[in-house]
Amino acid sequence: MLKPKRANQPAAAKSAPATHVGVTVGRRLAPEEREQQIVAKAIEHFATYGFSGSTRELAREIGVTQPLLYRYFPSKDALIERVYQEVYKWDSAWEKQITDRTVPLKERLSRFYRSYAHTILQREWIRTFIFAGLSREGINTKYLGKLRERVFLPVLRELRAAYDIPSPTHESQLEPEIELIWSLHASIFYIGVRKWVYGLSVPEDIDALVDRQVDAFLNGAPATLKRMRAIPRATRRKSA
Repeated sequence: MLKPKRANQPAAAKSAPATHVGVTVGRRLAPEEREQQIVAKAIEHFATYGFSGSTRELAREIGVTQPLLYRYFPSKDALIERVYQEVYKWDSAWEKQITDRTVPLKERLSRFYRSYAHTILQREWIRTFIFAGLSREGINTKYLGKLRERVFLPVLRELRAAYDIPSPTHESQLEPEIELIWSLHASIFYIGVRKWVYGLSVPEDIDALVDRQVDAFLNGAPATLKRMRAIPRATRRKSA
């Protein structure tokens, strides 16, 4: 369960400088430990300041020399890719939660979005995702493509199956359907934006909030999908 920290403070006030965070002193680190330490500091740095700045500035901010940084990561892009792999981990169980038809659809969506919410509604996840969208073209594209294929399209298929809704016959009909899934997904993501970008308080019981969002979605989206698949009146008159 997520609990808001220092609610109603400006977002900048929550972002402590990343310099020398978690520095280990008194012993020589193994290469694997040093690499993990650099990655952890880089995540904190990017979540606080974004992805701008040179590798020299980045090395100074995270508390290592530039040559040492290059020893582990030959370029800034290589370090950012490593940060992406560390922060945006994907739980393969999510896809099964969505498609397991032995469980009612409402329960499936609630289970998935509860788990998903507790994964993404963290400072590092939300802030690096926002910064990446503003300055690092391609990082978010990869993740959003995964969302489309592994979440949005499966949820649509399960909605059609659960509510006996015909499938779209053309790609142009599919895109408006995906927008409906975006409305649910974005409502979960925006909890993190409110907390970690705007510095606003959010409900303490995230699970209950997710359940309400799913309930509202299922009370509206199926009816909307059915109307979208209905044959237009003009077409019905011509066929008669």
